[in-house]
Amino acid sequence: MRGCVKVSPGCKHCYAETFAERFRGVASHPYAEGFTPRLVPNKLLEPIRWAGPKKVFVNSMSDLFQEAVPDEYISIVATVMLRANWHTYQVLTKRAERLGHLLATTLREAADAKHIWWGVSVEDRKFGIPRISSLRSAPARVRFLSIEPLLEDLGPINLGGIEWVIVGGESGPGARRMEPEWVTSIQRQCARARVPFFFKQWGGVQKAKFGRLLNGRTYDDMPQRVASPAPSRSHRDALTLALTPLVRSDALVPIDIRPLPRRIAAP
Repeated sequence: MRGCVKVSPGCKHCYAETFAERFRGVASHPYAEGFTPRLVPNKLLEPIRWAGPKKVFVNSMSDLFQEAVPDEYISIVATVMLRANWHTYQVLTKRAERLGHLLATTLREAADAKHIWWGVSVEDRKFGIPRISSLRSAPARVRFLSIEPLLEDLGPINLGGIEWVIVGGESGPGARRMEPEWVTSIQRQCARARVPFFFKQWGGVQKAKFGRLLNGRTYDDMPQRVASPAPSRSHRDALTLALTPLVRSDALVPIDIRPLPRRIAAP
């Protein structure tokens, strides 16, 4: 899956869009269509071909649960994650309600898998905090919050049922400032609730300049990874052959986004 549609203020300076739009119109480039949403079914079986266990961010250049992605396609992604269970998958979305509905229905087996972590983005109180409640009500084995870009003080957060919290500031041109006290508040709440806390970055136009130290140290906690041993190549080849009928051969599949707004007004 490549490309997305903006839905909330956290999307305003989307790093994925900035990257993808650089290559719009460049023939044969994976992002020749820029950030216009596209399904990429010929990439679906790649995790099965990877022999060594990996941490896989699903989907770093898109949102699997955006409205234009068919339920059937999401189910195929879940099937691959279930079968290639020697990897750990981090699935992140801003579409928390759809995530919750599918985890309770067609994705029930994947929801219960220890090697698949389900998360929502939380950037502010208006849009982000309600996503936490939707995630908590979903029947997921491992739930996490990606609080980035953190745009304001979130106040008290109900961390019940949450297994991991990531916090980070916005980076790149136009990056909005993140105040230290906002981050410290979340870190202390995680400590009290015994929820693993990962501080990603301060961000800014030159993010490397500001680093990722918080109160003089780094925070790199995360849930314990639970994955099966990587199978032999012959097993992986057989698995690829078995799942190939699920995957269309098209390199890029356009999806209809005409009923959806291309952009929203993001303060």
